[in-house]
Order: sequence, then C-alpha cells, then structure tokens
Amino acid sequence: MTSKAVREAGSGVSGLGCVEWGLMMVESLGISMSAAALGFTWDASHTWIVVIGALCAMACALLGNFLVLRRMSMMGDAISHAVLPGLAGGFLLMVWLKGSPTVAAMLPGVAEWAQGVDSRNPWVMLGGAVVVGVLTTLLTQWVHAFGKVERGAAMGVVFTTLFAVGLIMIQRAASHTHLDADCVLHGALELAPWDTWDIGALRVPRAVVILGVILLINATFVALFFKELKISSFDPDLATTMGINAKLMHYLLMTLVAITTVASFETIGSILVIAMLIVPAAAAHLLTDRLPTMIVVSLVFAALSALLGHVAAHTVPTWFGYGDTVTSGMMAVMAGVLFGLVMLFAPRHGVAARVVRQWLLRVRIAREDVLGLLYRLEERAGRGMSNVESQMAKSESRKSKVEGSGGSAAAVVIGPTPMATIARALHLSGLTRWWAAATLRREGMVEQSGDGLRLTEQGRDAARGLVRTHRLWESYLHQELALPVDHVHAPAERLEHVTDDEMQQRLATATDRPEYDPQGKRVPPAGDGDSSRHTHGRQDRE
Repeated sequence: MTSKAVREAGSGVSGLGCVEWGLMMVESLGISMSAAALGFTWDASHTWIVVIGALCAMACALLGNFLVLRRMSMMGDAISHAVLPGLAGGFLLMVWLKGSPTVAAMLPGVAEWAQGVDSRNPWVMLGGAVVVGVLTTLLTQWVHAFGKVERGAAMGVVFTTLFAVGLIMIQRAASHTHLDADCVLHGALELAPWDTWDIGALRVPRAVVILGVILLINATFVALFFKELKISSFDPDLATTMGINAKLMHYLLMTLVAITTVASFETIGSILVIAMLIVPAAAAHLLTDRLPTMIVVSLVFAALSALLGHVAAHTVPTWFGYGDTVTSGMMAVMAGVLFGLVMLFAPRHGVAARVVRQWLLRVRIAREDVLGLLYRLEERAGRGMSNVESQMAKSESRKSKVEGSGGSAAAVVIGPTPMATIARALHLSGLTRWWAAATLRREGMVEQSGDGLRLTEQGRDAARGLVRTHRLWESYLHQELALPVDHVHAPAERLEHVTDDEMQQRLATATDRPEYDPQGKRVPPAGDGDSSRHTHGRQDRE
C-alpha cells in the first residue's frame, strides 16, 4: 500500500478507532508495502492483515452456514446494511447524553459517565447496531406476515429503508466528527495492524482481539446449540414439536450475525461482509451434504480467501500496469473465484461433474438402445433365442415389424446391422454412437463385422433382460393404468432404462408374468443375464 493510499485511508477511518498516526509510524519504520511485478516485500504488517482478514472471514462464515441452510442469505445482506442507523444512532446518543441539560439535571450519573466516554466508543455503537439488527429481523417478519409480502421483497423493503436512513444519519454525524461513511462501507483492513492494544508483554492489533473474541463467541454458540441449530435450520416445525424454541434460535442467530457484521466493518466494510457471510458457506455446501464437514470446509475457504485476497491485492493489479488495491475487496474477489472453481469442479454438484454424468447416462441409454434394437431385429429373424422362442419367432417373423419403428415392412435381418441403420433408427449423434459401440465391443456385448454390429451371447443375454423389462412395463401400463395399446411404447421405453432387477420382478408379479405384451410381442423369459444391464441404474437416477 503506497503512502498516498495510507494517508487517504487514514483520513477515512479515524472515526472508527484506526489510529491517525498510522502513516507516521509506517514512514518512520521504513516499511515498504508497494507491490512488485510478481511479488512484494512481506513483513509483519502483512501477516497481521492476513490474520485479521482470516478471523473476520471465519467469524462470518461460521454463521453463514446456517443462513445458507435456512435459505436466508439475503438476511445477512439486509442486516449488514440495515445496522448503519444503529451505528450512527449510538454515536448521536452519546452526543446527546453529553450535551443535554435535561440529562444532566435528571440523570447526573449518566451524564457524568457519558462525559468520560468517547462518542465513538465501539461498544456503544455495537449495542446500537445489534438493536437495529434484531429490529431488521422483526420488521422483515412483520412485513412478510401482516403485509402479505413475499419474504425476499420484505427484506428489500426493510433493509433499503434502514440503509438509506443510516447513510443520512452517518452523513449528519460526519459533519461534526471524523465518522466517515467510506470506512463503514469499504473498511480499512490495511490500517488495522497499527491500532494496537498492549496485552501483557505483547502488542496486538485491536482488531485481532475483537474479531478473535467474536469468532470464539460464534464457535461457542454453534458448539452449544449445534443440535438445535441443525434441526431448526432444516425443519422449524419439527424442532418446535421436539420442544426446541425455533424462534429463539432464529433471533439468537440474527443477533450474532448483527454483532459479527458490526465487528467486521473496520476490516472489510458493510458491503463486502455479505461475501464473507455467504460465499464460503455456499462453496462448502457444493462439496458436502454433511453439516459438520460443511462448517469446517467453509472455515478453510474463509481463511484461504483472506490469504489469497491479500496476495492478489498486491500482485494481480501490477500485471495490468496498476498499483496495489485494497485487500478487503480482493478477499471478496478471491472468495468468488474459489466458489467458481468449486461450482465448476465439485465432484458431485459441480457443473463439470453434471455434464459428465449426463453424457455417461446418455451413452448408457444409447448402449441399451443398441442392444435392444439388435435383439429385436434378431428376434424377428428367429435367430439367437431358445428353441421354443425361435420356433415361435420364425412363425411370426414374416408378418411382424420392428417394435416401435413405425414402419410397415418386415424387419428380417441376416448378418450384422450397419451402423448407419442403427444411428438412423435410434437418432444417435456421431460421438455418442461411436462411444456406445466402442464400449459394447470392449465389454464383449457386440462384435463388429465391417461397418455392422452383431450381438454376442453375452450381449444377447443382456438385451433379453432389456426387452423383457420393456414389455413388462407395457403390460403394466396397459393393465393398471388402462393406457391404450398404441400409447404404451414410449413411456415403457423411458422406464426400461431406470428399472433394476427388483423392480422387474415386481412388475412380473403385478402383471401375472404375461407371455405376450399388449401388442402381441412375446415377453422373453427371465434369464441369468437380466441383471447385467441394471448395475448402475440407481446411481444414474441419483
């Protein structure tokens, strides 16, 4: 951070306790914080900045997990903005207590106490902010319940109104003090290491102590009421029936969110605190469905956001020919980058994983469709079945057609079926067709002769199970749901791909093990190969 930036930041944060002599100390110590092309000089101040940022981000992320689970992410945003009138109100209250003759006459003890307290006392302002934070929650609930307004709209109405009132009050307060709106909105993390407290023989930044205490309070609250928070977050009605006061948990959580938000103002500001409340928790939620693991992962992401954000603030702008930038803003950027990476590459809920799973599902369905088509073509030719089935199929092959093809010509196929015919009948794209055929060949389900495919014995067993499932579904839909004969093929074609062996047996029992489907096609008997095509059915459905 350059001397000019420190001077400008110091003029904006003095009212919130950041020492006005920070610049003088930096210059007297000769500490260089300017970024180089790909690096910068790391000193103790950088370490403290990262520690402060990490404590702030972790304190926010710890509570943010429950905001995400309750689908109340915007409530954190509402509170972070709406507490501004509480900050200004606390300051104006102290000014009034000091200068009011009425207070001096009626409450001399209070007036004497006020004279000895700084008007910008952080605890007074914190108290005002907490009161307004809880009031924001109450007003939002009231507008939602009695005004018949959707919850998100109720939040918008309440927090924008209070935020505007808070800005006006801060501007009024700033007219005769150093209370600066820019510090409240954007924070001053770079100056925090210079505002220190002496604790024994140690000189520790004040923000480390405050944020460390806030993090400890939040962690203690979550540890003590973990069961209550978990149940009330997922199902408030169930929590109430179990004797848990869900409303009390809600308001305690909102109170701690308000306290954490105010404590974060000096470091990352009210605008960026929402990123630390929500983004680490949202990223962790994409990686796991277990709440304890989600909490731990969110804390790790929060700490990484602080470290990477500070490093990026001093390095990334120099790649484009600019000077260093504020750490708080870059913390939010890096939190967003981490979330983006998780959103893309999370093993279960990531975009890439979904695309891969969908493509693999498409290939599996294509493989099964190829097996089913080849079996039906062989069936019509009277080949590849048991003696009884063969004799019956031969007697029917001259007058039957390919099932579901919609054509009128008999489909008697001798030899391998050309790939072009398969692709045309099943509407397969080039890559899907190639991959399905390649995997079927590799697994020994089909063999290739020239440009055509032909079932092996292993593939014929698997295909028999597919066709059996398909025709059992047609029988069930016709018998139980009374679907017309010409309406059962399409839904049965979809259901056959998600039916396992247990479901196939239940279908057979429900339809009294029919020999023929509603269209007069023979239902293949159950065989040893029926289970081979359903191995991954349930996993694909998930």
